[in-house]
Parts: sequence; structure tokens; C-alpha cells
Amino acid sequence: MSQQKLELTWFNKDKALIPTETGKYGYTWVDPKDPRYCETHFLETLEKVEGIRAEKVEGQTYSEKADLEPQDDNLLILGESGDVLEALTRVPELREKYLGKVKLVYIDPPFNTSQTFANYEDNLEHSIWLTMMRDRLVHLRDLLSEDGLIWVHLDDVESHRMRLLLDEVFGSENFQAEVVWEKADSPRNDIVGISSDHDVILVYGKESVVSMNRMPRTPKDDAPYKNPDDDVTGPWRNGDYTAPGNMSGQVQHPSVHAIEHPLTGELLYPVRGRMWTFGKERLLKSLLEYGDYVEAAPDLELRYEKTGIAPDKLRSEVPDLILDPTHRQASVARAYERLHAGDWPEFFIKERSFGRKVRRPAYGQPARTWWPNAEVGHNRSAKGENRAMFGTGATFTTPKPERLLERIIHIATDPCDVVLDVFAGSGTTAAVAQKMGRRWVTCELVEDTFNRFTKARLGKVVNGEDQGGITVTKGERIDATEDGLPEGITPEEAQQLTSLINKAVKENDALKTDKGIKALKSLVKTAKGKDIINYLGGGGFTVAKLSPNCFNFDPETGLTSLTHEATGAVLVRSVAANLGFSLTPDNRNFNGVAGRQFLAVVEGELDTDKVDELMGKVDEGHSVLFAATIVNQGVRDHVRSFKNGSRVMHIPLDIFPYAGNFDEEAN
Repeated sequence: MSQQKLELTWFNKDKALIPTETGKYGYTWVDPKDPRYCETHFLETLEKVEGIRAEKVEGQTYSEKADLEPQDDNLLILGESGDVLEALTRVPELREKYLGKVKLVYIDPPFNTSQTFANYEDNLEHSIWLTMMRDRLVHLRDLLSEDGLIWVHLDDVESHRMRLLLDEVFGSENFQAEVVWEKADSPRNDIVGISSDHDVILVYGKESVVSMNRMPRTPKDDAPYKNPDDDVTGPWRNGDYTAPGNMSGQVQHPSVHAIEHPLTGELLYPVRGRMWTFGKERLLKSLLEYGDYVEAAPDLELRYEKTGIAPDKLRSEVPDLILDPTHRQASVARAYERLHAGDWPEFFIKERSFGRKVRRPAYGQPARTWWPNAEVGHNRSAKGENRAMFGTGATFTTPKPERLLERIIHIATDPCDVVLDVFAGSGTTAAVAQKMGRRWVTCELVEDTFNRFTKARLGKVVNGEDQGGITVTKGERIDATEDGLPEGITPEEAQQLTSLINKAVKENDALKTDKGIKALKSLVKTAKGKDIINYLGGGGFTVAKLSPNCFNFDPETGLTSLTHEATGAVLVRSVAANLGFSLTPDNRNFNGVAGRQFLAVVEGELDTDKVDELMGKVDEGHSVLFAATIVNQGVRDHVRSFKNGSRVMHIPLDIFPYAGNFDEEAN
């Protein structure tokens, strides 16, 4: 018996969903071969929005981000996310541009609350949501580049089911992390029970090997790194000079031995259960700067006392490192001299012990899974950003703070990479991507949201009218003391200390003027740095919408017919999209091409005269696919007589030939 994979199962998993009503959330179960599900829509371009990049102003402070080239190859689409993804993966012109080339997918889908699918019973709600998300995840996986990432933002309603669904679509081996975002800055008093403070963001790669950028270092990260010995390579911190290993009962590790301290003469061992971080050769490279060290036979009784390793596990062949007895006095003098000379080696001598230098990384640090709102914002700050753009009466219900998306986009992409979000909402993902010099594609289903929020916001962004979010970084606290802040205290911590002191002496006039208090405050004096501008506007985007439905389906007869919109250029583009042909607008004879086959769309009768006319225009070695709304008798045989692989299709019966049993809708 073959081994079965773990699989999430739900009601009607083998069915598909189509929107119950255009422009609204709500879905109906259908057979996966239903033309209403299978139809591929093309994109109708509505307008091009272009902004002007502002010039830098003398005296203002700008970050490196402000020098990034604003992108104009961006796409904002009005339409249902499933149909948009079908277009991106199947319409040849879009497929060529985006399939396998999206570096980051971030989606903040409907959280499947009772308001989202109000027309369905509770026992169907999860199944509908899972099917909707499954179909979209499959397309999103195909759109991702090989080293791309998908970030799925959820609350606790569906996150556990989504984790299993992502395992199924992307593979459990491609799971990267579950990020926890502290979305709240206070409890909700209208909640009965426990107030939720966080959302989760599930992160998967298309493959197990993905590309991620490290987080930039902060002043708090750098605070432990000092340079007390004037090290020529720069700041460092004192790290642990021992490592875990050699618990009692184990055979002695070669890095468990004594080292004679050159100033005290004491034989020092790692504490029980640990060993020296470095091997003998690496230790000697540092120790020889302090004195003439040699190997010596160990005192096994002392070794047992210091390490706790059982006597039968001790290794007498592992030597201690001691000062050469014949040069001890000179070595001690050299050790004192080396201690005061500065620029110490990697393993250095302290007055009574040792130390190990840990260099300050030249690059950032890995992202972590806990994202507090102090670092990336919260729901309240996100609503504040929206109010600043749209006014107090038009706040989007569930916006995300720009700093949250900034972190995700920073980790997952580089400038000019493509970012995709198919649940645009207020447009935060696209707005932040634009400010960070990335290309983006986004879509929104609800037309009112699209016009009032998404499009309006992105227009403000490219025109430089959005000064909120990450456009400007407020000036950080900076050291304003004469001799530098005390070791280990960051400017932010110094400001907090000053604030606490001021609160403590607020009601005490004597302490306000106390010299000691003033001296303490002068030790931690800070000032506000200049605001930093990160984005100057510019770039642009194309506004498009999904084409109308061109094919109608009658469940009673199982037959497909054309809608009243399916005429002229709309019909031509729809047929090309559904048959996988690239449009050829400059070709006066044919409407599309796929490899060595041309497409001829005929609205009306296709007769032998029309066939002969077009066959006379075909290059040698090429064929024609004739797609016509009316196919006269004998035309198919006539086309086959040319024996060049040409063929005829009826619109729509040959495009969607399925005529299954649709007497009853799936339930």
C-alpha cells in the first residue's frame, strides 16, 4: 500500500466557486468544468496615472530610500481576485510578464467572520472559505518566483486551517515562519471573554530555499558594542568565552582543560558542563601575546574537582596551558604591559579572568517572529494614517499600518521586484511598495472601496501628496551630552529616564533645583534629530478592470451562449484569452498568434470564401485557428483539405463544450 500524505478535507472540496453577485463577497458551488468558472477574463485598461517626483530641498534630511527610482510599471485592477489571478496566469501577455516572476505575495484575505459570508449557514462557511482560498493559493504559487515568498495575514478564526491548506498547496517543507503582530495597543472593552491583541502572518516559500533580507541594526542593537581598548577594527562586546558541552559522565572533551591566568597564576577551568569556546590552537594565538605558554601534564585531581567529570572519563593526554616556568617572571610583566596597551586579541586577559571579543556585525540581523506594535504600528495608528488621507468620515475599516508592510517588503524583496496583493482594501501594500521602489500589482473587488480608498490613495502616493506612513521618519533621539551617554544606555532609554525623573520631582521644588538631579539629567541629555524624508513621489500605475462575462451558462440545458457584451473587440480579446493566443493588433488579417498558429475570430458566418481569403495570407509552415459564431456546413472539411493543421471552432460551443448534468446545482 502506498503511503498517503496528510490532507485537509472539507465539504465540497472537489467543487469550484463562482461569485453569486458581481462586485460582492458571496459564492455559489459549481462543477469545476462549469464555463462560468472556467472563463478567462482579460484586462481593459481604463487610464494611466502618473506622478511627478519632487526635488530635494536644501537643509532637509533624506534617507537612501529617497534616491530609489519610483516605478511606473504597476497595475491596479478592479475585479474579483480569482478572476484576476486567472488573467495573470493565463492571458499570454500577462502570463509572460508575471508567471514565475513575483517575488512577494502578501494577502490579507477576508477573515471569514459571520459578516463575510452572511448568506451561508455556519456549517458551510469554512468550506466555502477554504475552497476560495485554495483556488487562489494555487495561482499565487505559480506566480511566485522560485525564491519568492507568500505572507498570509489572518486572525485566529481560520489561521489553523490555513496552515494546513498552505502545507497542502506549498508543501510543509516550505514553511518559513509564523509571525505574530501585536495589532492592539489596548484591550477592547466591548469584548466578552478575552480581547485579542495579535494577528498572525504565515510565511511560506515556493521552494525551501528562499531569499530574505536581514533587518537593519538599531541603536539598541548597537548599544552593547563599545571599544574600551581602541581596537583598530571597531566596536565589540564581551561574549561568553565558554560553550555548552561535557556534562558530568561524558568523556572529557579536548577543550576542557586548565589555562593559567598570567596575572594571578590561578589555573582556571570552564564552569561545570561547559568547555572553552575555542580549540587549543586558536586559544594559543591569543594567549601567546601575553606570555610564553606551554603545554603541561594536568593535575587530574584538580580537574575532577573543577569539572565534575568522572575520574574514569578524564583524559590525561589532554594537556593544560601554563606559562613556561623558565620565563614566568618575564611573561607576567609582558601580560601587564599587554593589558594596558589596548587593542586586545580575540581571547583576552582581564584582571582576574578572561574575555572574548564578539565583533559588531557589519550587516543586519535576521528578522524575528514577534513584531511589537512599537516597531511596526497597530490598528489605531493605521486608522490614523487613513484619516490623514481621506478625512475622519471615510476611514477604512481594517487598514494595516505602513510600517508593518514596510518590514515585510524589506525582508522579502529588493528594489524593482514585483509585489502582489489580490485583496487591496485601502491599498497599503501597493502604497508602501511604491514608496520603496518596488513594482506592484493589486486588485480590489468592491467598486466603492476601489474608488474611495485604493485608487484615491495610490494617486496621492505617486503625486507626492501622501506625507504619512513611511514617507517621513520622525527624528530619533540623539545623544546631546558632552562626553557621551553612559555605557549601555541608548538615547531612547536616556529620554525615558529623563521623563521619569521629571515626573518624580514634579511636585518637589527643592528637588527640581537640586544639583545632583541636574547632574544626573545632564548625564543622559538627548535631543530630537531631524525628520528624514524617504519618498518624494513620482512613478505611476495603470488602472484596469476585468472584462465583462462573455459566456453565459444554462444549468438546465448544459449549454453555453454568448452574452450581449460579447461582440466586436471584446469578443476577439475574450476568445484570444480563453484559447491562449497573444493579440496581434498590427496584423490586418489575424487577431492573435500562438507559436506557428494564427487566430482568426469571425463574428458571424464563416464560409469557404472567408477561409480561402485568409488562407491566402498565411505564411508557409503556419496554420490558422478559425473561431466563428456561425460555422457554415462544409467549412470544417474545407479547412482540413488544406492539410496544414488548420482547424475550426464554434464560439462558444467548442470553447466550452462541457454539457454535464446541471439539472440540480451542487449543494
